[in-house]
Amino acid sequence: MARLTRSESQARTRADLIATARDLFLADGYASTSLERVAEEAGYSKGAVYSNFRTKKELGLEVLELIHATKFQEVTDLLAADDSFDAQLERFQEWAERTVGDVGWTMLEFEFATVSRDDPVLQAALVSSLAVVRGAVAAQVQTLADTIGVDLPVPAEDAATGILSMGIGLGMQRAIDPSIPARLITDAVRLLITLGTGPLAAKSGVTP
Repeated sequence: MARLTRSESQARTRADLIATARDLFLADGYASTSLERVAEEAGYSKGAVYSNFRTKKELGLEVLELIHATKFQEVTDLLAADDSFDAQLERFQEWAERTVGDVGWTMLEFEFATVSRDDPVLQAALVSSLAVVRGAVAAQVQTLADTIGVDLPVPAEDAATGILSMGIGLGMQRAIDPSIPARLITDAVRLLITLGTGPLAAKSGVTP
């Protein structure tokens, strides 16, 4: 096997630290996990952590971005198959049952948002990260609308904001009470999309 270059070695170290931090943050929480423990569990020195991340907050932000990318890639893969709208939503529903309300992920999002409250720089970074997530959701909603050949009743970005708001709230409730059905988010997506075709179709009474 060819020896890694310096840049490749640094990239691997960084990826290992982010993956390890993700597992620890999800299992034990952000506040309870020290950078020292991340280094120990990943098999690196404390110096390796600080040479890649200036602060624990910076590492936490990288972890959230990794989680977001992973989750939305899962949804993208679910919707990639060229089949019916109902089949796509059925796969999404199965994903939602497994994912919406996951205690580790839900609490990490909430905990990190709380940490950012008095940190304008971190808050700005989270706003930027949320914008990326919203854009990804908007693209998925547009894909579903295209599947059945309708125009969304509202802009895709507004639809994404509404779906995210419901998903976050539902996730918090399911983290406390897993008996609450995840199908509520699927039903909301179905209702929103099938209200097409065209802007404000819901108000005008137009149905597909």
